[in-house]
Amino acid sequence: MLNELNGKVLIDGALVKGKGPQSPVENPANGAQIGAIATAQPAEIEAAVSAARAAFGPWAALPAVTRAKHLHALGDAIAQDADPMARLMTLEQGKPVNEARGEIMKLAETCHFYAEEATRIHGETIPNDTTDMESTVLREPIGVVGAITPWNYPAELVGWKLCGALAAGCTIIIKPAEITPFTALAIGQKCIDAGIPRGVVNVLTGPGSVVGQALVEHPGVDKIAFTGSSKVGLHIQKSATTVKRMALELGGNCPLVVTQTADLDAAVKGAARRSFRNCGQICIAINRIYVARPVYDAFITKLAEAADALTIDDGLSNPGADMGPMASAEPLAKTKEHLADAVAKGARVLAGGAAPVGDEYENGHFFRPTVVADCTHDMQIMTEETFGPIVGVAPFDTLSEAVTLANDTPYGLASYVYAKSADEIRYLGQRLDYGNVAVNNVDAGIINAPYGGRKQSGVGYEHGREGMLEYMNFKHLRVRYDLPEGAG
Repeated sequence: MLNELNGKVLIDGALVKGKGPQSPVENPANGAQIGAIATAQPAEIEAAVSAARAAFGPWAALPAVTRAKHLHALGDAIAQDADPMARLMTLEQGKPVNEARGEIMKLAETCHFYAEEATRIHGETIPNDTTDMESTVLREPIGVVGAITPWNYPAELVGWKLCGALAAGCTIIIKPAEITPFTALAIGQKCIDAGIPRGVVNVLTGPGSVVGQALVEHPGVDKIAFTGSSKVGLHIQKSATTVKRMALELGGNCPLVVTQTADLDAAVKGAARRSFRNCGQICIAINRIYVARPVYDAFITKLAEAADALTIDDGLSNPGADMGPMASAEPLAKTKEHLADAVAKGARVLAGGAAPVGDEYENGHFFRPTVVADCTHDMQIMTEETFGPIVGVAPFDTLSEAVTLANDTPYGLASYVYAKSADEIRYLGQRLDYGNVAVNNVDAGIINAPYGGRKQSGVGYEHGREGMLEYMNFKHLRVRYDLPEGAG
């Protein structure tokens, strides 16, 4: 699969050799080059936009049930090749094969979910002041979408945009992250295999500052769907040269609040999973934890034990490992920076704090899951999104204090609560200023419910019916009727 995708771009229904300069793509477990991508050139970008524009009218005009059949076929094609696609993802991103396969299957599920939603694009009829007037609200596809996707979930975060856009009747140009391009190209190949018409799905590779920016500025692109940092999201908003619809899923810095009534073992299990899965490289990862003081010592002891029990390995050689390497040197450096800052300001390292020992880890971006206790908001780990396998923990005395600490951030993507008291759940659920609040679980997003942030965590929604409606314009059609002759 990798040999078929190496150095390619997908334009107008065909995988072709990219014409631009080549950049290496490395295996984060050992630093070995696995292939290369080409930086899409202006002519290739123009060709992709032109292909998407030409395909838009016919694709939008298809009956919704026909678009649904294409999406079902895409889901089936992806599920059929889940194993090689998972190994490809692990090779370029680092997460263990079993976890990567789970992501591929979630992508297939997303295809099937939006296939069904495509057949439920409903309008509505609005009453008027007089009976001779009729107002109908129609939903119509926006047009050509530029999707700029990140490296942490290189299949799912493509799928949310791809499937929502196609279900709505839009066409799309995908610009994947430079360090994980092959998963997106493999998805593009599956679109060809599923019989999706040429030009409907295109994939361009290269740096975001070059290729992504060209899509942002291109007058032929009607919407930008972006997942990434708040800094880049703000730049996208400011740099668009024409008015465009935008959906921006940005930074997280997500808190967990553990109250005195919580099931402590369940809270520890959830915290370990959501803090360290995918090496903490998740927009909704738990970055900081606030624990009621009476159970604080017990919680941090148990969490440190849970972190130390996690297995770290090359995700290809050990598909069932809990953690693989981090995806690149950049998030690893930030993790070390936040750790050093916390320790210098008085925090205690209870687990992790360094790379695992062994020759097999020497050339990869590995780091042990790290628990840092007695943290304060003077520390970067509590006030900035780390995006690494490290979590800061602090005690609180009142629920009001916990809410103040949890909301003390410019971000508002997701938050978590473990509590058994209904009063505590209601109090925290109403006051945590986040687009997603998960109570007694750490799955803040499910495919059939809207997922989005507030404040500096972005605008717009993915998942659910709302994730498809983000790719649609509303049209008000208001008609005045006369009585026909002979109506009486």
